Amino acid sequence: MNDYSAQQLTPSLGAEITGIDLSNDLSNEQLNQIYDDLIKYNVIFFRNQKITPEKHIEIAKSLGTIEDPHPIYPHVEGFPEIVLLENNKDNPPDTDEWHTDLTFKNDPPFATVLCSKVIPPVGGDTLWSSLSKIYDALPDEMKKNLETLRAIHDMGSFRNNYMQEDNIESANKLNKGFEEFGNAVHPVIKIHPVSKKKFLYINPSFTSQIVGMTTTDSNNLLSYLFNFMNKPEFQIRFQWTPDTLVIWDNRCTMHYAIGDYMPHQRTMNRITVLSDKRA
Repeated sequence: MNDYSAQQLTPSLGAEITGIDLSNDLSNEQLNQIYDDLIKYNVIFFRNQKITPEKHIEIAKSLGTIEDPHPIYPHVEGFPEIVLLENNKDNPPDTDEWHTDLTFKNDPPFATVLCSKVIPPVGGDTLWSSLSKIYDALPDEMKKNLETLRAIHDMGSFRNNYMQEDNIESANKLNKGFEEFGNAVHPVIKIHPVSKKKFLYINPSFTSQIVGMTTTDSNNLLSYLFNFMNKPEFQIRFQWTPDTLVIWDNRCTMHYAIGDYMPHQRTMNRITVLSDKRA
């Protein structure tokens, strides 16, 4: 562990980790240090890591229970646990807006372990934002007003996957989509189970309504909060290089994968960690 180092990248979140080769067998001490830095910095970056799919899975499982094979996205050949994200002009990304993964579920995932394989010559950066720093910066009176509120989360822009035509068939498909993915209700303010920091738990992609408010009042409040959340002071913008492994805490961050690299290819391998075994 003598060479292990975490270089903080912004005041709000993010650190680049050096002095460790993730392709090696990692000790419990090393795995615990990685976890501690994930909690501290919310998102951590490891460049120049030529890891196998087996090692990718091993690292993810060291954090907690990983997601079952995805029902829609393709997977890395021979490794159904690893989602294969291949985007280009014929398959543009659907994650180019601010979101926290799967908040329309009652129990959204803990973390993501993402490994870059093919990076476009320019573009394709990813941004993350700290929901705890956003909460800290809110006016005290606003924090007090938000404490007791809850918000409805649904599948947001994923509705477009069901609406190919303006007809009853598309409407029926959309209804089935809502039956499959459903809705969830979460407190607007949550407390991190490990750091105990409070954070603002809404996001523009999936948060649709404040419980108990009219649509107009809810939209006004959410619009104010989303604009407040969009300040660059709360963000980090990361420029990918091939063979970079990134881990982020999905509970207390938003992210935005910028889709500005067409017609070039961008290929990533992703594992979702459902639960935090140390929490």
